[in-house]
Amino acid sequence: MILNGLSLWPDHRTLWRWHFFAGLFCLPFVAFLSLTGSVYLFKPQIDDWIDWRYDHLPAVLSPSPERDVQAALLAVPQSSFLAYELPRTSHSAARVLVTRPDGEAVRVYVDRNSHVVLKTVLEEERFERLVFRLHGQLLLGNVGSVIMEMVASWTIVLVATGLLLWWPRHHSGLAGVIYPRLGGDGRTRWRDMHAVTGVWTSLFLVLFLASGLPWSFVWGHALQSVENTVGRLTSVKDWEIGAVPAASVIAGHPVEPSRKLPSKGGMDMPGMDMPDDPASLSGSFLPGGLDTVALTATALSLPAPVMITPSGHVWTIRSDTQNRPLRESVTVTPDGHVMSRTTFAEKGLIDRIIGYGVAAHEGQLFGWMNQFINLLVASGLLLMSAAATVLWLKRKPPNSLGAPPPLRSQRYGIVGIALLIILAMVLPELAASLFILFLASSIYRKLCET
Repeated sequence: MILNGLSLWPDHRTLWRWHFFAGLFCLPFVAFLSLTGSVYLFKPQIDDWIDWRYDHLPAVLSPSPERDVQAALLAVPQSSFLAYELPRTSHSAARVLVTRPDGEAVRVYVDRNSHVVLKTVLEEERFERLVFRLHGQLLLGNVGSVIMEMVASWTIVLVATGLLLWWPRHHSGLAGVIYPRLGGDGRTRWRDMHAVTGVWTSLFLVLFLASGLPWSFVWGHALQSVENTVGRLTSVKDWEIGAVPAASVIAGHPVEPSRKLPSKGGMDMPGMDMPDDPASLSGSFLPGGLDTVALTATALSLPAPVMITPSGHVWTIRSDTQNRPLRESVTVTPDGHVMSRTTFAEKGLIDRIIGYGVAAHEGQLFGWMNQFINLLVASGLLLMSAAATVLWLKRKPPNSLGAPPPLRSQRYGIVGIALLIILAMVLPELAASLFILFLASSIYRKLCET
């Protein structure tokens, strides 16, 4: 359609070129995210399997969280108390979270009958934490977060151009549009497996990307800046922006490395001349009454995992369940009296939207069905990526990239230009990369002219 000499829609070749180059960049990452996301999807089951032996101990007879904390602090020299994870059953070991002087969080498993340390592990080295950082940051910290945000931005362009290419113009029937023509020749079959699967998974893919952006380094901080400028759209933020140390996630606030305390004679002597009071073992103030507070936490029946953390002279009992709409935070005095209680419904609008999105993203919003749907989507994305790779290899001439050649009179169309402008406004990294591409193409054209 042409309006006053301007095309409404971009021409097919231009769409194809944008889709090709976006796919060449994004699809390896889409496949990678599908694989790592599928693993993280079953985090509760994997965690339970890894910790099985620590949840099948003899039933506890006389629990004392304070003695569990004391044992954990003795096991990690010069450490500071961070949090106590409420045991899920009477057969579960205590999980005590402490920080080393360098700021690293350590998870200590303690037998609640004998108060003997069973295992210590760095929180950042736990399997689910490694998969989480691999999925969102490529194990590269904020650099990886920026890379993955760039991938997410261009994947949205990939989806938009793919939908415009898929839109049936001269096609009759549902075959090749709604369901793939598996009985066709090789090229048709692979094309339909790519296009049709891509259409069915595109909505979920965009939702996944949108729910993941608030966690990314650039977009997350941009959202935070807008919130600080415009007004109180959020309350206490319930997600990580970029690479956040595990200790800060557990504590619920930034945790800085503490100064290492010198031991007698300038030598580190673990277990020597150590006081018996957990508060004096800690490098920071530790309020008393943990045994009583743990009883209050049990009575509250919050969704697991439940973290008990010190907050000045009082305690905070917090549910860290992945089903974020069920999260609650309770402030308790050392004698077990509940001072305040904050539910998910009391959070800011953006907090709630992101909470629902992340819970669905992680497959925990509506139970096993959520996990099944997400696994189905991840499998579809893998199939779509594999079909696109096969199509590219089949079409690609030898010793060539196989990119669709540009037309001399290529048209971006009003719709195409408007879509790029809108996406560039909401995706800062897309805007920056488009500007760089524009400069590079302009320089290249001038060099060709000379």
